[in-house]
Amino acid sequence: MPAVLKIRDVSLGYPSLTLFRRLTVDIDAGTTLAVLGANGSGKTTFVKTLLGLMAPLSGRLIWPAGRPREIGYLAQMAEFDRRFPIRVRDLAAMGTWRGFGFWSGLDRVQRARVDDAMDEAGVANLADRPIHTLSGGQLQRALFARVILQDAPLILLDEPFAAVDQSTESHLLAIIRHWRDEGRAVVLVVHDLSSVLDYCSHALLLGNGVATYGLVNDVLTPEQLVSQGYMSQSQASWMFRTDASRTARLHA
Repeated sequence: MPAVLKIRDVSLGYPSLTLFRRLTVDIDAGTTLAVLGANGSGKTTFVKTLLGLMAPLSGRLIWPAGRPREIGYLAQMAEFDRRFPIRVRDLAAMGTWRGFGFWSGLDRVQRARVDDAMDEAGVANLADRPIHTLSGGQLQRALFARVILQDAPLILLDEPFAAVDQSTESHLLAIIRHWRDEGRAVVLVVHDLSSVLDYCSHALLLGNGVATYGLVNDVLTPEQLVSQGYMSQSQASWMFRTDASRTARLHA
């Protein structure tokens, strides 16, 4: 698969603080990349840099096919104002905003796309509900419908499974698998080692000023997780002793 984005010798941080140095990564079409790290390790800074909201301290981002007209983005739910007076249908339709002018509404084809996206995300039956009446899982599904409609080659999801139940997580993972199968690159910031990682091909582990990238099995080892401050030695010993299936995967 061709690279959607090439990251070359990138260091991220702020004038008084470098979070990590000299990261080189190819994010290929069809890749699902999990980004993990302790608080303050640079996960959100990494996402903001991919979005163009922050510039690297050094290095560069290379877009082989040109910077996409659209990058799909789902922010942390805590950043979303649920009091905004809007329906689920209108929230989802925001994903089509590049397809219509300032003074025009959605045409029949675009309305059908919105309906299809809500159906895929599992919120078609909530289309006319105000978003402030939704549960956390319902709101996240509605936000996924908006990302579906962005139809982007690169999709960034910042902690997409926070505060959702297992049924919702499974449904959203199915959407991510569909994006992967369509050849889209998906970057997920995830908070913990969970079943989500079973669906990721690559991992980027941040911490202690280091960025480690590679296949999930190669990066997320007990030794690496401890050395980069993601967990303590006792936590790693407990997790990898009691989770035999993960241990087998990571050392296969």
